Amino acid sequence: MASAIHMPEPLCLIENTNGRLVANPKALTILSAITQPVVVVAIVGLYRTGKSYLMNKLAGKSKGFSLGSTVQSHTKGIWMWCVPHPQKPNRTLVLLDTEGLGDVEKGDNQNDSWIFALAILLSSTFVYNSMGTITQQAMDQLHYVTELTDRIRAKSSPEEDGVEDSADFVSFFPDFVWTLRDFSLDLETDGQCITPDEYLENSLKLKKGTSEKYKMFNLPRLCIRKFFPNKKCFIFDRPTQRKQLSRLEELRDDELDSEFVHQAALFCAYIFSNSKTKTLSGGIKVNGPRLETLVLTYVSAISSGDLPCMENAVLALAEIENSAAVQKAIAHYDQQMDQKVQLPTETLQELLDLHRACEREAITVFMKNSFKDVDQVFQKKLAAQLNKKRDDFCKQNLKESSDRCKALLKDIFTPLEEGVKQGVYSKPGGYRLFMEKIQELKKQYDQEPRKGIQAEEVLQEYLKSKESVTDAILQTDQTLSEKEKLIEVERAKAEAAQAATKMLEEMQIKNQQMMEQKEKSHQEHVRQLTEKMENDRAQLRKEQERTLSLKLEEQARLLKEGFRNENKQLQNEIQKLQQKMEERPSCVLI
Repeated sequence: MASAIHMPEPLCLIENTNGRLVANPKALTILSAITQPVVVVAIVGLYRTGKSYLMNKLAGKSKGFSLGSTVQSHTKGIWMWCVPHPQKPNRTLVLLDTEGLGDVEKGDNQNDSWIFALAILLSSTFVYNSMGTITQQAMDQLHYVTELTDRIRAKSSPEEDGVEDSADFVSFFPDFVWTLRDFSLDLETDGQCITPDEYLENSLKLKKGTSEKYKMFNLPRLCIRKFFPNKKCFIFDRPTQRKQLSRLEELRDDELDSEFVHQAALFCAYIFSNSKTKTLSGGIKVNGPRLETLVLTYVSAISSGDLPCMENAVLALAEIENSAAVQKAIAHYDQQMDQKVQLPTETLQELLDLHRACEREAITVFMKNSFKDVDQVFQKKLAAQLNKKRDDFCKQNLKESSDRCKALLKDIFTPLEEGVKQGVYSKPGGYRLFMEKIQELKKQYDQEPRKGIQAEEVLQEYLKSKESVTDAILQTDQTLSEKEKLIEVERAKAEAAQAATKMLEEMQIKNQQMMEQKEKSHQEHVRQLTEKMENDRAQLRKEQERTLSLKLEEQARLLKEGFRNENKQLQNEIQKLQQKMEERPSCVLI
């Protein structure tokens, strides 16, 4: 999708009809045309909390995603709007607006959980939108995050105990942005002004204790901290008077609260600058067709009663892309061979050298476009197809050479054959004249260019087919004695044997060249595979280091917070002790 072309309005990506999720083919067709990597921003929250307004702002429009103006949930399913990225011309911004959570008309929390899970699986930035401050009620409403491990699998085969490490999720979970609408509190703690991010961190602090009450308090906070190492918070004042909210998409910025307009601008600027390209395990950047495959894979899993599995989705994507990579490689090989090869080639080695050069490029094309080729299944398919292409070229080369040589022999030797028919050589001394003419015509044949690798074999076949004619001319030549005729017969046999030996040697050389070519082909596949595996391992190490770093940062944050709490408790104890000391009556000496 070119940067100048985008959707004029949103389109439903995943329809929610009677609690059943179905991917919309029209939306998938749009995704399939986006060749650029995509930045995917999804927003989730309770219904009627103004999610759609923020998404319209990100699209640079006042209208688009339906805002609604009643207490009913307006957006159903997941809606998509693909627009040019305002700051990254080589990226497409994909905005996903989800139906409101907690709609009493649905009466099905499971449906909400799947919408929440899909938004996380598909996005690179996940926006959670809620009203007011971060209270315990707000945390309770975010209970979907505590169900993620029951809704999503990172691996198709978890550890032996059936539990997946949070690091498995962290490696592909999106960045987390919490937007607080109609926020009315002053941002300060202990008399000190704090930022929205600090307010979020304070709200995610855990309480010490093992009771069920403490566990319920800590669970959503712990999940957010573990699953989303990268967190951001934005607060928004009420945009306008309550009666005007129904006309929000019609109001100009100068008709809205100036602070709200400023806050919305900060939010958009952050998303545009910091939202990353959607990336899968192994550093695979997602474009439109890949996002299409992810949608189909996840929705299919949910519809069949299975849990969406990131690993399976990547493997399904790899199946499609690796098949396409094979076709791209073969198409490149065909194009290069068509441009470079002119049949017949003078030698087999000339053809094999051209094949090897084009094969090397084809393997490079495959390696560039393939990923997670488990057990090199698709690379082996490519190798088999390239080998067949090579063998087909060799056969065609033989045919082209044979056809050209036969045509040349017909043109060159026709006058000789006409002379035989006319009896030119059926006279005394005719045999000598006949053999001289053959040698003359053979020399003329040898001087013809680009006869190919069948030149000698076709010539010998032709001469062998004329042995009866030669023998007849020899036997009717009255100038030769019987002894001379026998000598000529033996000489012809010796020449034929010598030619046969020469052709056998040439055949052995060709076989040796084919064996060497097969070995070189194998070595080229191994070389490029080894290079790719080394790059993949480097990428994996980078991901593992990033995941470990995020975990260590979170652990350090928890330890620091624990020390801070303990220090605070110690200070409180000291203050209490000092207060008691001050309250004790002083002794008076008389």
